[in-house]
Amino acid sequence: MTDTLLDSVVVEAKGEHKATIIWLHGLGDSGNGFAPIAPELKLDDSLGVKFVFPHAPIRPVTINNGMEMRAWYDIKSMDMESRADLEGVLESSSQVEALIKAEIAAGIPSNKIMLVGFSQGGVIALHLGTRFTQPLAGIVALSTYMCNAQSLHKEKSTENQNTPVMFAHGQQDEVVPLFLGNSAYQTMLQNDYKVVWKEYVMQHNVCLPEINDISAFIKEHLG
Repeated sequence: MTDTLLDSVVVEAKGEHKATIIWLHGLGDSGNGFAPIAPELKLDDSLGVKFVFPHAPIRPVTINNGMEMRAWYDIKSMDMESRADLEGVLESSSQVEALIKAEIAAGIPSNKIMLVGFSQGGVIALHLGTRFTQPLAGIVALSTYMCNAQSLHKEKSTENQNTPVMFAHGQQDEVVPLFLGNSAYQTMLQNDYKVVWKEYVMQHNVCLPEINDISAFIKEHLG
């Protein structure tokens, strides 16, 4: 880990900058992949939301024959318990934490910063968001699962115990099956988080009804 912040695609707030959403992409994608979603959320300019879409580091991915691609962590096995490489998750969580702290240093309160993540990005959003030591506005976990779920009880931060969390998952997802997302949701419930579950008739992607639900979640918790 260096002091250099992750390269990111940034969509500046229209008008005064009052809040920030850090949105983490999935395996093999980049910050460019989700940047076009910002206007599709139809957020009111008065919310003053800036979007940061960071690029994951390029690393070899074991399940893809060691091919180098943007990934928040290595995937060494498709086995549910060992799917996410914990060392990589911790490294990427630290890098995203630096982005959050940079926004705080720029004058945005932590409770006006939201983490959103898709697939691998959702793993990072869940892991970091539940352990970050300043209160966040919310966490949105899209088509994702949880790394090291058994450690949440002892590692979670009291500051984000009441942070609202939204899960969204496709019923036909063959990449991250629905039961993996629901298992993470159940873990959050068992740990007394304020969590909602949404599912959609879709595969491992994003759909319009989901975008509308994400928009409503953002407006509620950044409004």
